[in-house]
Amino acid sequence: MAFLFNKFQDAMRTLAKSPTFARDPRKLQFEADINRLFLYTSYNRLGNDAVEADAEEIIDMASKAPLDEQQKQVQGNIHHQIKNFCTAMDEILLPDISQPQESQSNIPTPRSGLSFAVGRTSPPTNHPAIPETRPLKHTELSQRLKDSIGYTLDVKDSQIPHDEAGKGLFLNGEANVGAVIAMYPGIIYTPAYYQYIPGYPRVDAQNTYLITRYDGTVINAQPWGYGGETRQLWDGSTTADVKPKTEVTEQGSDRLWKMLSKPLDGSQVGSGGEILERRNPLALAHFANHPGKEMVPNVMVCPYDFPLTEKYMRVYIPNISFGNVEEVNMRRFGSFWFKSWGSRKTGPDVPVLKTLVLVATTPLCNEEVLLNYRLSNSNRRPSWYIPVDEEEDRRRWS
Repeated sequence: MAFLFNKFQDAMRTLAKSPTFARDPRKLQFEADINRLFLYTSYNRLGNDAVEADAEEIIDMASKAPLDEQQKQVQGNIHHQIKNFCTAMDEILLPDISQPQESQSNIPTPRSGLSFAVGRTSPPTNHPAIPETRPLKHTELSQRLKDSIGYTLDVKDSQIPHDEAGKGLFLNGEANVGAVIAMYPGIIYTPAYYQYIPGYPRVDAQNTYLITRYDGTVINAQPWGYGGETRQLWDGSTTADVKPKTEVTEQGSDRLWKMLSKPLDGSQVGSGGEILERRNPLALAHFANHPGKEMVPNVMVCPYDFPLTEKYMRVYIPNISFGNVEEVNMRRFGSFWFKSWGSRKTGPDVPVLKTLVLVATTPLCNEEVLLNYRLSNSNRRPSWYIPVDEEEDRRRWS
């Protein structure tokens, strides 16, 4: 497998210089990222039985396949891994594994998690039934997951030699290239609901656990914190005991405060929650640090659109949506977003959660997880931030 990985690495260096990528810098960087994710996740899916011909076919596809086809394959590869993870979690947690789907598929699926953002403190009514699970503590569940898939995650003092490094995310075990290492938990905000992000318009002033997808979707992991010790109806109102980490300042928020329209009427937004497995050992991506001096990132961000039709898996996806994403679309003009009411869907009408996962870019073994934050170079960056690639940073936020 080491020989095949070297072939993939050579292919990535070649494809990154390809003139077929878009001329627009931001789109160019997006395409380059998808291209890398296509190679990494396809390599992972080959498994240990892969032969050189398989690798060469994937490399050839990466150089010829259209962007939308590569995106579909990346989504398929990630979903395959998430499905395996959910199966492993069911085997650990469900008392009767013979009927896991039926016990959860009939649970009502509220559309959003409004409570945290607007300060609702009263408990929701009409609670759906929470399926019985084995009474395992988070640490015990984490160890059993490692025994099942080969790795889990720990949060402990970072090894980055900087006074502000704080806590870091560590892989406990071994994971191959292209493996889904962690999920980014929390409340999902589409551009239509930026004004509801706590602290708007300067959303990063008191919250450094924010991340932005290329499509403008923002995920706020602060209310998730370290997770919990039970499976519960979670509406985002949990008070998270998480100290701010200075490593993530300005993570895309320079774009958010430019939103021009008036705040949406709260009556337009649903409220409720989802039954989520708060013990999820992989729902800790927000603790990954940016690499320090002479360090290199070993994971990269990957957008993952989880299909809500996969109801038995839903409990393991650590996110809830703010508002009804089907009510309003947003169109981007330069740095600004504008409302465009009504649906413009052209594909199958499958509702999704627009989430993020971290994918390994190198073989990992008992080490700290490091993510290139790609902070905008249009603002003053913190002293601890050492750019991994200035050109990538510039393209990401151009």
